[in-house]
Amino acid sequence: MKQYIFVFLICIPLIAVSQATLEGVVMERSGDQNKVLSGANVYWMNSQTGTITNDEGIFSIPYSKAYNKLIISYVGYKSDTLIITNAQRINHFLSPSNQLDEVIVQQERDAVEKAYFSAQNVITVNSAELLKAACCNLSESFETNPAIDVNFSDALTGTKQIQMLGLTSPYLLITQENIPMVRGASQAYGLTFTPGTWVESIQITKGAGSVVNGYESISGQINTELVKPLTDRAFFVNGYANRNGRLELNTHSNHKLSDKWSTGLYVHGNLRTQKEDRNDDGFLDAPLVEQINIMNRWQYQNPETGWVSFVNFRFLNDEKQVGEVVFDPDTDRFTTNAWGSEIDTRRFDSSVKLGYVFPELPFQSFGFQASYSNHQQESYYGFNRYDINHNSIYSNLIFNSIIGDTRSKFKTGLTFAHDTYDELVNTQDFGRDDTSGGVFFEYSYENLEKLSLTAGLRVDTHNRLGTFVTPRLHMRYTPWELGSLRASFGRGRRAANIFAENQQLFGSSRQIQLLDTEGSVYGLDPEDAWNYGVSFLQGFLFLNRKGNITLDYYKTDFINQVVVDWENPRAVSFYNLEGKSYADSFQVEVNQEVLKNLEVRLAYKYYDVQTDYRSGTLQKPLQAQHRFFVNMGYQTNIKDNGAQWKFDYTVHTLGEQRLPNTDENPPQFRLGDTAEGYSLMNAQATKVFSDRFEVYLGGENLTNFRQSNPVLGADNPFGENFDTSIVFAPIMGRMFYVGFRFKVP
Repeated sequence: MKQYIFVFLICIPLIAVSQATLEGVVMERSGDQNKVLSGANVYWMNSQTGTITNDEGIFSIPYSKAYNKLIISYVGYKSDTLIITNAQRINHFLSPSNQLDEVIVQQERDAVEKAYFSAQNVITVNSAELLKAACCNLSESFETNPAIDVNFSDALTGTKQIQMLGLTSPYLLITQENIPMVRGASQAYGLTFTPGTWVESIQITKGAGSVVNGYESISGQINTELVKPLTDRAFFVNGYANRNGRLELNTHSNHKLSDKWSTGLYVHGNLRTQKEDRNDDGFLDAPLVEQINIMNRWQYQNPETGWVSFVNFRFLNDEKQVGEVVFDPDTDRFTTNAWGSEIDTRRFDSSVKLGYVFPELPFQSFGFQASYSNHQQESYYGFNRYDINHNSIYSNLIFNSIIGDTRSKFKTGLTFAHDTYDELVNTQDFGRDDTSGGVFFEYSYENLEKLSLTAGLRVDTHNRLGTFVTPRLHMRYTPWELGSLRASFGRGRRAANIFAENQQLFGSSRQIQLLDTEGSVYGLDPEDAWNYGVSFLQGFLFLNRKGNITLDYYKTDFINQVVVDWENPRAVSFYNLEGKSYADSFQVEVNQEVLKNLEVRLAYKYYDVQTDYRSGTLQKPLQAQHRFFVNMGYQTNIKDNGAQWKFDYTVHTLGEQRLPNTDENPPQFRLGDTAEGYSLMNAQATKVFSDRFEVYLGGENLTNFRQSNPVLGADNPFGENFDTSIVFAPIMGRMFYVGFRFKVP
């Protein structure tokens, strides 16, 4: 019934109101040619209303007489502020930062931006925010933002797992420039395969995402925008080292080949050969790692004909060794000499984005996205073997236009995806092929004064999920100045890759049990859920300094869920939901500039995540119901040569967490019902010597809090009580790091 109501809502003609939209193109003059700039920031001064230019350099932003200063900025270019008196279309040219063209006013854009006038609840994390922490990879890029929770996945790999709205990352759609990226075989470690320096910005969408990007999003979407060859620095080097032996090096090299073509080569290396065992349990506190990650990007743009394109190629080789300190793979693999594990991953992926803007109809365009990836992982955990080879093909064709005028827009298109999984768990083959095709339509209406709406519908057919409809609706209402009330609902479906998503369970003596056999994926049924949410954002001035407060409430109701039951310490069971499963999330967040250049961010989050297990209804294990967050950032004024100091301090406080049942273990291996709460403190100081060079020094887990027994049965890793999967706190103690950044414009 909900689907039919949604279709009806889409078909109702909306009443137009007298609200204008400002549109334009951002370009650079280059001889006789004009080059469009994609990804330029466009926003109204002293507001949270902003957007970025698309691949064709075009932007569209709500216009109101309340704002008359429009700021346009782009990395490597002088920021300009334009005086706007009407909603006539503009064509604006930015000047490279090494030129001394006059600008009217400049204002630094917020490191974290919340959209006041978007129908969707989107948080944009810009590069300035990413530099507040080491951010060696994407999984470590959320430590200073309360929208995402960062947890610990196991006692072996050191991998950090992200969660949003009380649900783990598989329930998020994780995309790279709106192309699905971290999914299938890459769920466990995929976030660690995107170096932080490659990321230009991150968009976090709470609740059901857009139907344009697929049907798999349940709790939200995380999209990363990568640096562009045309606008990134000509040369960039970032080095990092910490006291635990982790060494990283990143280099960017970008070249402008012609008026239309630019290319960039990005190289990342990661090495750890130092063995750490500070808790003296005989197991490595962090893995031994060797990783090489290379990406080549090509950018093409021709504003005269309206064509823009990006082409990416990437190769990754990642080798990890975990387990006992004395483990030697050459002599101890698959023996009882010592317990160990090796996880070797090789990945190749490529993608292409092609866009065309109709020269005579600049509001009308089409885009084509396509990607191919091959992800090979060969691994063993003691005597447990897990190998997976995942080939994925994805394509998306999108047409954009308007209905009547630019206040009413629509997107429609076709999606095709094919995945081949060759998967081996010990001696059992779980290989399969997944093929899907879909069609979508999304209507959006933007009215700065009161209302914005995005309503979408897609129909997909899948060889395992069947034919199904995915409706999604986002609405925004502005009751008063700087107030934004949002509501959303939507449905998502997915095929759970139970082994790839739960690899931490291989590092134990648990037996794997599949308790349902009639379903289409591992004998299990597809996961199906509705997400509902309301959010209120209020901006304000306090002591003449801007701030905002946000209240969020989201609920996810599962129609079906693959239950991962590890309440029996001897087994992990996978079965279809029989009863109810839901995740309730409430968050309040306050951001305020309390003094000049001193910003404070406070947040409190409450989760109620319950599932009907076959043994009864239980709270989700290893999930703190109460979380507190504090972040303070201060920076000095920028000198003429770009020199300044930056300081950042973050506190995470987690309440008690329910632990999986260990009552069947001998007394010395029982953990109790809950783990006590604790606090973590991180800090970083950055000295910027000039526009070209800076160094940073930081510390993580400054309170030196550690879980005392992360490896159960460590003295007998081949015994029945061995378990490395029950991790609720850091394993490593206090850790310090140092790094540098060198830039050539």
